[in-house]
Amino acid sequence: MSLQNSTSTRRVVPLQPQQPVGGSIIDAQGREIPITEGMIQRACKELDKHWEGARKQA
Repeated sequence: MSLQNSTSTRRVVPLQPQQPVGGSIIDAQGREIPITEGMIQRACKELDKHWEGARKQA
């Protein structure tokens, strides 16, 4: 079985925005905050914005 064949059968199931994804962060008060799908999506959008800005400056 090749890598191409093994990945073509995978199914991606989108998570609910507030569904924890299995990790957490510790805030300034020492509280454990679950990382959610929405948090990851917002972080990715911010990275995309900065990446586009850096590409235009180069």
